[in-house]
Amino acid sequence: MTKNTGTQGRTEQQQKQNPSVLDNFKPLLLDVAVPLGSYYLLKDAFGMSTFAALAWSSVVPALRTVWGLVKERRTNALAGLILVVNVVSLLLSFVSGDPRLMLAKDSGVSSVVAFGILVSVWLGKPMMTAGMKPFLVKGDEAREAAWEGLVSGASVRSGAFRSKERAFSGVWGLVLLAECVARVVGAYTIPVDTMVWLGSVFLVGAMVIGFVVSGGLAVGPMEEMLAAEVEAASTGTPEVAVAA
Repeated sequence: MTKNTGTQGRTEQQQKQNPSVLDNFKPLLLDVAVPLGSYYLLKDAFGMSTFAALAWSSVVPALRTVWGLVKERRTNALAGLILVVNVVSLLLSFVSGDPRLMLAKDSGVSSVVAFGILVSVWLGKPMMTAGMKPFLVKGDEAREAAWEGLVSGASVRSGAFRSKERAFSGVWGLVLLAECVARVVGAYTIPVDTMVWLGSVFLVGAMVIGFVVSGGLAVGPMEEMLAAEVEAASTGTPEVAVAA
């Protein structure tokens, strides 16, 4: 029994140090992919109304938000934002009649997300960090410690690191806001039949631009700073920030 317990403990420790791809992207899957995917599945595959699909797809982000408040004593920013988006979409689902207005209202989702992200940057708590951190830290304890040192201001690289952190969220906020504007303009200037499929092209294009720009502007430099911080800690010469 003791041997099995020890083996299980080592296995759990290895999983923490070498998490799978699923572990790295679990926050994004639960907070974003599951709600959005369930909406389209319920609406297109099961034929539910827009209102019903939005309502049921709000269950996961609602539970995640409540769990964060009750158990972790903090708000789950991504889950909360998706919940707000779904509520806004539920309200907008009552708008009907004009096909161009129906197309334009889809931009309401992007606009809520975009403004939420940009406000979080302005407040100094960039929202997209929750999705980026697992990808960079990869469950490694040394990288986790390096991350905490960088965001806490304890490192000489802290200022640059936090600047890139804000830049990452800023890029996504601006990209989604641009996608929102493009949808509204397209809804009233492009033939309805064309805009029905072109709206998806706008979204995919925005995602590609967001990944490319934020990756080069923020993710790459942040990964380099994390590696440098880990190396400095491993040699026993951590570079501590000096107050001006």
